[in-house]
Amino acid sequence: MDLKMKKIAILCNYELLPERVGGMDYFFWAFDVKCKENGIAIDWFFPNYSAHGEYSNLNIINTECQNTEIFFVKYCERNDENYSFIITHFVELCTPVFKRISKLSEAKIIAVDHNPRPLGGYPLKKKILKKIKGLLYSKYINLFVGVSEYTTNEILKDFGKHLKSKAQTIYNGVVIDDIVMREHRSCSNPTFLVVSHLRESKGIQDLIDAVALMSATIKAKISIDIYGDGPYKATLIERIRSKNVVTNFNLKGSISNLKAVFHNYDYMLQPSHMECFSLSILESLAANVPVITTAVGGNTEVITDGVNGYILQPKNIETLKNMIQSIYLGEKKIQINTRSLIENSFSLKKMVENHWELIRE
Repeated sequence: MDLKMKKIAILCNYELLPERVGGMDYFFWAFDVKCKENGIAIDWFFPNYSAHGEYSNLNIINTECQNTEIFFVKYCERNDENYSFIITHFVELCTPVFKRISKLSEAKIIAVDHNPRPLGGYPLKKKILKKIKGLLYSKYINLFVGVSEYTTNEILKDFGKHLKSKAQTIYNGVVIDDIVMREHRSCSNPTFLVVSHLRESKGIQDLIDAVALMSATIKAKISIDIYGDGPYKATLIERIRSKNVVTNFNLKGSISNLKAVFHNYDYMLQPSHMECFSLSILESLAANVPVITTAVGGNTEVITDGVNGYILQPKNIETLKNMIQSIYLGEKKIQINTRSLIENSFSLKKMVENHWELIRE
């Protein structure tokens, strides 16, 4: 295909927040540059406009917090755009809107799935509904992309095994050049951080309960810094108070440059109940900070238990307590440099190149 003078539309249900600059922001910026270098223009459809970072270089069409897909349909009805590809991020898959888009454009449609699934799966009614949607609307999507093998398998589980021939995995990646690497890891009395949006599914309440169960000696010393904000913050603060572990948790809020923080700690804690593919895990490992997390989503595709971190079952508070306590006492420790895995397999450069290959076909 001759890519010269081609144009792409990218639909993102992703709010642009100056105080939250993460892996996907860097990907959007880098992919835009890659396309422009090769003579391809991109119209970016976001729910809001922002000029922070390199967003000022993107051609952003502000959907003004309307449903991005519906806004795009109306936009296509008003404008005679000749898109070669339409790519979606953070958009629900296999909905009637894909049929509407396909009737307005001859573009190939690529749907990238970033969505985590609930622990234990969907209720039966929702499972049936997804199967029906898969039968009715999957034919209007040319390619499904999962951001982990877990996600790709969940796409097939949700919408039907018949999609296997047009589903593939492209791992998310992170910029590692500006992530400061921790040089020395404390074997005893280590420091811990949490990097997370504060919502119930992130399992931070389990971490609070686990610390509350620790011996008085350890509780008198252990301290965990939590970076992030969200709707569950007030509930977590109340739980910290009710469990009498106020001195053990420091809520740092959201900061704009988390990459400068990881190397100040020995381990990252992520007791999630549901996950897709965590960029914060990648950034932590790139800083040579091992991760204690749960066997959900794509976590086990990047964390090898006992090698670059530890994998636990979600919601098992007793096991979480014992693991953190053992690490704190120096009974368990990770000794390797965890950065090399990210350099080799999960870099932003590799992510951009893999997405670029999709539109070169």
